[in-house]
Amino acid sequence: MYAIMETGGKQYRVSPEETVTVEKLPAQPGEEVVFDRVALVEQEGSVQVGTPWVEGAKVMGRVVRHVRGPKVEVFTYKAKENIKRRLGHRQAYTQVRVEEIAVAPRSGEPAAEAGSGAEETDDGS
Repeated sequence: MYAIMETGGKQYRVSPEETVTVEKLPAQPGEEVVFDRVALVEQEGSVQVGTPWVEGAKVMGRVVRHVRGPKVEVFTYKAKENIKRRLGHRQAYTQVRVEEIAVAPRSGEPAAEAGSGAEETDDGS
């Protein structure tokens, strides 16, 4: 089972028990996060594609830690003008461990309910 979810303007392919690094989230380590923007869910060979999102699908995870990416150096130089500028940037990320992918039953399909077998009728015979 896997899902394609969207967060921070990017899409990620996730599976249960997998750790994914996403754009920084406003949550503390150990907190649970829920992603409800799910574009695709594959479950036991059947694929549900959203338009644009799959209704009732959620990806639940727990924040592991906050990390920072590698340093990206930006160097600006203008020839013959003695202008040089050096900047650096490190992007902040959040590591999330995916715990569960929950999917609501498709419309038109019978929901799995207890006692939904053939109904018995008592016609007195």
